[in-house]
Amino acid sequence: MEAHSILSVQAALGEGPIWNPETRQLYWVDIEGRAFHVFDPKSGQDVCFPTTARVGAGAPMRNGNVLLALQTGLHQLDLRTGRLTLLTNPLTDPNLRFNDGKCDPAGRFWVGTFHLEQKPSAGTLYRFDPDGSLHVMLRGITNSNGIIWSLDQATMYYIDTPTLTVQAFDYDNATGTIANPRVIIRLPEGPASPDGMTIDAEGKLWVALWCGGAVHRYDPHTGALLQVIKVPAPLTSACAFGGPDLRTLYITTARHGLTPEQLAKFPLSGNLFALEPGVSGVPACFYGAEMVPK
Repeated sequence: MEAHSILSVQAALGEGPIWNPETRQLYWVDIEGRAFHVFDPKSGQDVCFPTTARVGAGAPMRNGNVLLALQTGLHQLDLRTGRLTLLTNPLTDPNLRFNDGKCDPAGRFWVGTFHLEQKPSAGTLYRFDPDGSLHVMLRGITNSNGIIWSLDQATMYYIDTPTLTVQAFDYDNATGTIANPRVIIRLPEGPASPDGMTIDAEGKLWVALWCGGAVHRYDPHTGALLQVIKVPAPLTSACAFGGPDLRTLYITTARHGLTPEQLAKFPLSGNLFALEPGVSGVPACFYGAEMVPK
């Protein structure tokens, strides 16, 4: 199967798609374009909110706003006014920026960092709780990327891109703690590396392949590759299920870093892509959801 371009936006570094089931809109970011986007597939309208700083990820909030992970810290974006309000900022190194992030089933926001000079093990995975507290969950990360939780809320899946693996952690939804890391999927050595990730209603993982021009579907229990979605843009960055019935897979891509020859060969790079792969997704988790009692 092959995805088709649905929004000719030519983002520098499109990332972080997430479907808001309440507004029926797709949120996504352009990291190097320093912008947060709201795409309405029904009207085809894409609204851009400038962020002034690199933005790694966004998540819908229970209050109707959006939580954004900027290079200048975690902010709340008021979608009515475009106003950004700083919530917290653990980043003291100007060479660090936030990258991919999502909310867990209890409404906590998990987001990791990436060193702009690709310094190994310089990154950190944080957990930002609805009460405003920030927690360090993992250190020694090089390029924090895809993160998602299993349907039974017992496992967290996580990608540190240069490892070419997807890891699983035992996850406690009541406390937000993780333990027992193990590799469940290992990609072969080569140009393609795992980037953003989502999960479908059957519990299978969908992983975007940076420099691979594809999204792969895997069985997290066996590591088996089940399905390949081709994308006519080599820098395939992330994916998310959306649409009224969650049967559309949206895929972000990038053009930042491609040579003129590559851009001529892949002119759709940076666009937003979509297709219906034959399975549905699960609703996204919001920041600030009601916490599970301990």
